[in-house]
Amino acid sequence: MARTCTVCSHPEREAIDRALVEGQSTGKLAGRYRTIDERAIRRHRSNHLPTALARAREAEEVSRADDLLAQVRGLQDRALAILGKAEDSGDLRAALGAIREARGNLELLAKLLGELDERPQVNVLVSPQWLELRAVVVSALGPHPHAREAVLRALEGMGDGRAS
Repeated sequence: MARTCTVCSHPEREAIDRALVEGQSTGKLAGRYRTIDERAIRRHRSNHLPTALARAREAEEVSRADDLLAQVRGLQDRALAILGKAEDSGDLRAALGAIREARGNLELLAKLLGELDERPQVNVLVSPQWLELRAVVVSALGPHPHAREAVLRALEGMGDGRAS
Protein backbone atom coordinates (compact mmCIF):
# COMPACT_ATOMS: atom_id res chain seq x y z
CA MET A 1 0.00 0.00 0.00
CA ALA A 2 1.38 3.43 -0.98
CA ARG A 3 2.31 5.86 1.76
CA THR A 4 0.60 9.20 2.04
CA CYS A 5 2.77 12.14 1.04
CA THR A 6 3.80 13.89 4.26
CA VAL A 7 3.74 17.29 2.56
CA CYS A 8 0.26 16.74 1.08
CA SER A 9 -1.08 15.83 4.52
CA HIS A 10 0.80 18.61 6.34
CA PRO A 11 -1.33 21.42 7.84
CA GLU A 12 0.97 24.01 6.19
CA ARG A 13 0.83 22.43 2.74
CA GLU A 14 -0.34 25.62 1.01
CA ALA A 15 2.56 27.61 2.44
CA ILE A 16 5.03 24.86 1.48
CA ASP A 17 3.66 24.69 -2.08
CA ARG A 18 3.81 28.48 -2.38
CA ALA A 19 7.42 28.47 -1.16
CA LEU A 20 8.35 25.74 -3.66
CA VAL A 21 6.71 27.68 -6.50
CA GLU A 22 8.64 30.78 -5.43
CA GLY A 23 11.86 28.77 -5.72
CA GLN A 24 12.80 28.27 -2.08
CA SER A 25 15.22 25.40 -1.54
CA THR A 26 13.99 22.10 -0.22
CA GLY A 27 16.73 22.20 2.43
CA LYS A 28 15.54 25.56 3.73
CA LEU A 29 11.94 24.31 3.83
CA ALA A 30 12.99 21.14 5.67
CA GLY A 31 14.71 23.38 8.23
CA ARG A 32 11.59 25.50 8.66
CA TYR A 33 9.17 22.55 8.84
CA ARG A 34 11.13 20.14 11.01
CA THR A 35 8.50 17.38 10.82
CA ILE A 36 9.18 16.87 7.09
CA ASP A 37 12.53 15.77 5.73
CA GLU A 38 14.13 17.24 2.60
CA ARG A 39 13.65 14.08 0.49
CA ALA A 40 9.90 14.14 1.16
CA ILE A 41 9.76 17.77 0.06
CA ARG A 42 11.73 16.96 -3.11
CA ARG A 43 9.40 14.02 -3.90
CA HIS A 44 6.38 16.23 -3.31
CA ARG A 45 7.81 18.94 -5.56
CA SER A 46 8.44 16.39 -8.34
CA ASN A 47 5.32 14.25 -8.04
CA HIS A 48 2.52 16.44 -6.69
CA LEU A 49 3.32 20.07 -7.33
CA PRO A 50 3.08 19.91 -11.17
CA THR A 51 -0.44 18.45 -10.91
CA ALA A 52 -1.48 21.11 -8.44
CA LEU A 53 -0.01 23.87 -10.61
CA ALA A 54 -1.79 22.53 -13.70
CA ARG A 55 -5.12 22.50 -11.83
CA ALA A 56 -4.49 26.01 -10.55
CA ARG A 57 -3.63 27.24 -14.05
CA GLU A 58 -6.77 25.60 -15.45
CA ALA A 59 -8.90 27.17 -12.71
CA GLU A 60 -7.33 30.56 -13.45
CA GLU A 61 -8.14 30.19 -17.17
CA VAL A 62 -11.74 29.24 -16.38
CA SER A 63 -12.00 32.22 -14.06
CA ARG A 64 -10.61 34.52 -16.76
CA ALA A 65 -13.08 33.12 -19.31
CA ASP A 66 -15.97 33.58 -16.87
CA ASP A 67 -14.87 37.17 -16.28
CA LEU A 68 -14.71 37.81 -20.03
CA LEU A 69 -18.20 36.37 -20.50
CA ALA A 70 -19.51 38.53 -17.67
CA GLN A 71 -17.98 41.63 -19.28
CA VAL A 72 -19.50 40.86 -22.68
CA ARG A 73 -22.88 40.16 -21.09
CA GLY A 74 -22.58 43.48 -19.24
CA LEU A 75 -21.87 45.26 -22.52
CA GLN A 76 -24.88 43.53 -24.05
CA ASP A 77 -27.11 44.72 -21.19
CA ARG A 78 -25.82 48.29 -21.63
CA ALA A 79 -26.33 48.20 -25.40
CA LEU A 80 -29.91 47.00 -24.94
CA ALA A 81 -30.56 49.69 -22.32
CA ILE A 82 -29.26 52.36 -24.72
CA LEU A 83 -31.42 50.86 -27.45
CA GLY A 84 -34.49 51.15 -25.22
CA LYS A 85 -33.71 54.80 -24.39
CA ALA A 86 -33.05 55.62 -28.05
CA GLU A 87 -36.33 54.04 -29.11
CA ASP A 88 -38.24 55.85 -26.33
CA SER A 89 -36.81 59.20 -27.43
CA GLY A 90 -37.34 58.48 -31.12
CA ASP A 91 -33.61 58.77 -31.88
CA LEU A 92 -33.42 56.31 -34.77
CA ARG A 93 -29.72 56.89 -35.43
CA ALA A 94 -28.79 56.03 -31.85
CA ALA A 95 -31.19 53.05 -31.95
CA LEU A 96 -29.49 51.69 -35.07
CA GLY A 97 -26.08 52.13 -33.43
CA ALA A 98 -27.28 50.28 -30.32
CA ILE A 99 -28.70 47.50 -32.49
CA ARG A 100 -25.32 47.15 -34.24
CA GLU A 101 -23.53 46.96 -30.90
CA ALA A 102 -26.03 44.44 -29.52
CA ARG A 103 -25.62 42.30 -32.65
CA GLY A 104 -21.83 42.45 -32.31
CA ASN A 105 -22.08 41.43 -28.65
CA LEU A 106 -24.36 38.53 -29.53
CA GLU A 107 -21.87 37.35 -32.14
CA LEU A 108 -19.00 37.62 -29.67
CA LEU A 109 -20.96 35.76 -27.00
CA ALA A 110 -21.80 32.99 -29.47
CA LYS A 111 -18.12 32.67 -30.40
CA LEU A 112 -17.00 32.60 -26.76
CA LEU A 113 -19.60 29.98 -25.90
CA GLY A 114 -18.70 27.86 -28.92
CA GLU A 115 -22.15 28.23 -30.45
CA LEU A 116 -20.93 29.88 -33.64
CA ASP A 117 -18.86 27.78 -36.00
CA GLU A 118 -17.08 29.98 -38.52
CA ARG A 119 -15.01 27.25 -40.12
CA PRO A 120 -15.41 27.20 -43.90
CA GLN A 121 -17.92 24.71 -45.23
CA VAL A 122 -16.81 22.81 -48.32
CA ASN A 123 -19.20 21.00 -50.65
CA VAL A 124 -17.03 18.19 -52.00
CA LEU A 125 -19.81 17.05 -54.32
CA VAL A 126 -19.07 19.96 -56.68
CA SER A 127 -15.28 19.92 -56.39
CA PRO A 128 -13.37 19.18 -59.60
CA GLN A 129 -11.48 16.33 -57.90
CA TRP A 130 -14.71 14.58 -56.89
CA LEU A 131 -16.30 15.04 -60.29
CA GLU A 132 -13.20 13.58 -61.95
CA LEU A 133 -13.13 10.61 -59.53
CA ARG A 134 -16.84 10.00 -60.07
CA ALA A 135 -16.34 9.93 -63.85
CA VAL A 136 -13.44 7.47 -63.51
CA VAL A 137 -15.48 5.14 -61.27
CA VAL A 138 -18.55 5.23 -63.52
CA SER A 139 -16.38 4.63 -66.60
CA ALA A 140 -14.58 1.70 -64.94
CA LEU A 141 -17.97 0.13 -64.16
CA GLY A 142 -19.06 0.34 -67.83
CA PRO A 143 -18.62 -3.43 -68.44
CA HIS A 144 -20.74 -4.13 -65.31
CA PRO A 145 -24.11 -2.41 -65.96
CA HIS A 146 -25.83 -3.66 -62.76
CA ALA A 147 -22.95 -2.54 -60.54
CA ARG A 148 -22.72 0.75 -62.47
CA GLU A 149 -26.42 1.49 -61.88
CA ALA A 150 -26.15 0.57 -58.18
CA VAL A 151 -23.15 2.87 -57.72
CA LEU A 152 -24.86 5.74 -59.58
CA ARG A 153 -28.00 5.38 -57.41
CA ALA A 154 -25.86 5.39 -54.27
CA LEU A 155 -23.91 8.45 -55.43
CA GLU A 156 -27.10 10.34 -56.28
CA GLY A 157 -28.42 9.65 -52.77
CA MET A 158 -25.29 11.03 -51.08
CA GLY A 159 -26.45 14.64 -50.94
CA ASP A 160 -29.73 13.87 -49.19
CA GLY A 161 -28.43 11.49 -46.53
CA ARG A 162 -29.91 8.34 -48.10
CA ALA A 163 -26.58 6.68 -48.92
CA SER A 164 -25.22 4.42 -46.24
